[in-house]
Amino acid sequence: MKRLRLHTRTPIVLPERVDDDLLAWISALPWPCVIVLHCNHANEIDDSVREAMKLLKAAGATLLNQSVLLAGVNDSIGALRELSEGLWSAGILPYYLHLLDRVCGSAHFEVPESRARELVAGLAAQLPGYLLPRLARELPGATSKTVLTPAWDVLHSPK
Repeated sequence: MKRLRLHTRTPIVLPERVDDDLLAWISALPWPCVIVLHCNHANEIDDSVREAMKLLKAAGATLLNQSVLLAGVNDSIGALRELSEGLWSAGILPYYLHLLDRVCGSAHFEVPESRARELVAGLAAQLPGYLLPRLARELPGATSKTVLTPAWDVLHSPK
């Protein structure tokens, strides 16, 4: 094994779970630990989340984030910019911005891919490349996420 990757929303919604036992466990791992957080809006990042992230980083974890693009929640350039900047200020690197998986009962949150691409292009005009998440979607049967707009595509596309 080269590294341990954990995906969780827990430190965002319940930062007090980042306790001494968890930190000791992460610190004692024989491999690098990557924690992929699931934060969808800058309003989820408060002082307790920032403190939990500081502790995770001090324990040796690399912190990434994957968000889901949600209509009426974070489907504006302003909301996505604030999210990326808020994540960065908490020590988390924006990694993926996912299009919604089509599951029963979630259609009202779906953002069309064309609009998602516009949002990422607009975000690229306002943020440095390292704060620009990759737009991605999960396709049935695919072995990994399908990246729709790698950061370099958006940053270097003809205007």
